[in-house]
Amino acid sequence: MGMAASQARFLGLTARKTNTEYEGQQINQQRTVLSNQSANYYNQLLGMTVPVPPSAADYTKTVYTFSDGALDNSISSMIATKDGEYIISYTSTWTNNFAPITATPVLYTRATGSAIGEYNFWVGAKLLRKLGEAIPRDAEGKYQEVTLPDGKTYKDEYLSSLSKDQLDALEKEEQKYVEELNEKYGEPKDGWLVRYVLNTSTNTWAPYFVNKSTLLSDNTKYNDETGISQSAIKTYTIGAAKETEENKGIKARFEQDATGRIISITLKPGEEDEVTYSVKTNTVTDQAKYDDAMNQYEYDKHEYDQSIQEINAKIEIIQAEDRNLELRLKQLDTEQEAIQTEMDAVQKVIEKNTESTFKTFG
Repeated sequence: MGMAASQARFLGLTARKTNTEYEGQQINQQRTVLSNQSANYYNQLLGMTVPVPPSAADYTKTVYTFSDGALDNSISSMIATKDGEYIISYTSTWTNNFAPITATPVLYTRATGSAIGEYNFWVGAKLLRKLGEAIPRDAEGKYQEVTLPDGKTYKDEYLSSLSKDQLDALEKEEQKYVEELNEKYGEPKDGWLVRYVLNTSTNTWAPYFVNKSTLLSDNTKYNDETGISQSAIKTYTIGAAKETEENKGIKARFEQDATGRIISITLKPGEEDEVTYSVKTNTVTDQAKYDDAMNQYEYDKHEYDQSIQEINAKIEIIQAEDRNLELRLKQLDTEQEAIQTEMDAVQKVIEKNTESTFKTFG
């Protein structure tokens, strides 16, 4: 190989070596970036909060109850005073067997009344009348059949079976019905209508009420031919219902056993109407709230597991990229060694050519 050719070859090898070194530096830089990204993902994993399942104990509380005949009382708060007594609040619960309740919805028939804009309403052959209004009477004070707009008469089977005194009592009872319905369901603009239905099992008559404003509402549709409502309408009656009453700021004194468990309560101690009841201690779990908390935990756990899987997948991708870069770096290292070996050989050729040249002209 001549001097010029050797020099050209050496310069080419030097350029290749420089390129491999530069590419190796770029790969190391990429691996550093990947390492930083991987560290960030691991930091995210460390910063994530692991969902903890709810404990039933967190939704369980001790409830003190005492009974006063038909009333079941549950203590809701106890505030201790300096003299060792307490100011308590408790909720009384009882069953009202004569409370307004929702009955099965009913189809009503609307018939044109005697006055413009007024209607008579029927359920089958039963004519409804205005609740709380005076019952039509004859001279003896007994029920008198009514005349309908078409001239026909209508006789209410239940009302006609009552005596004068019973009708008087019913009118007072109906006033009470109006008050209770208005209190529980709101006072309608057009009042309430009532019909009485015979219970053949008990041979007793039960009142059924309907909000007249609902029957007159534009949203209530009736068949043009039959006059029957196209959907069943909410109806009410009298039945058994749970009722509650809050009693607050009541002075009380408790008696405890050797374990500290409350066994009796004295209401209004030292007063004329002081009274003592035995107390039952129960632990009650708010199952609905616990179930809600468990559902939230399951949702959070799913979100947590999904986030872990997503981060692990990203880390695996980074690790695969890093392995590819590491392999390429090893290839460059091998190429670098080969280039260096060839450069050493060319260097020796150049030195030999130089030595022989100087000897020639020496």
